[in-house]
Amino acid sequence: MAHQATPSSQKALMMELKSLQEQPVEGFRITLVEESDLYNWEVAIFGPPNTLYEGGYFKAHIKFPGTDHAGGVLRPDQGSFSGQQLRPSLR
Repeated sequence: MAHQATPSSQKALMMELKSLQEQPVEGFRITLVEESDLYNWEVAIFGPPNTLYEGGYFKAHIKFPGTDHAGGVLRPDQGSFSGQQLRPSLR
């Protein structure tokens, strides 16, 4: 998907991705779906120990808008989880 990227959105995403790769958050891994697409991230979340999520692997995708504004309205990021949904409160 082609993005009409602005320098400010590119710079912000590049800085955020670099920060997350250099100083990873425990239990999370961030990668680009395609190396050439800075606006499409894949997130791996690993269930923390001693919780109902322990041993779980949860995969999500985050798509960032390619422009800062679309017709003067700020567009939201899009995110979704893939795979089976876990509902720990339902046994």
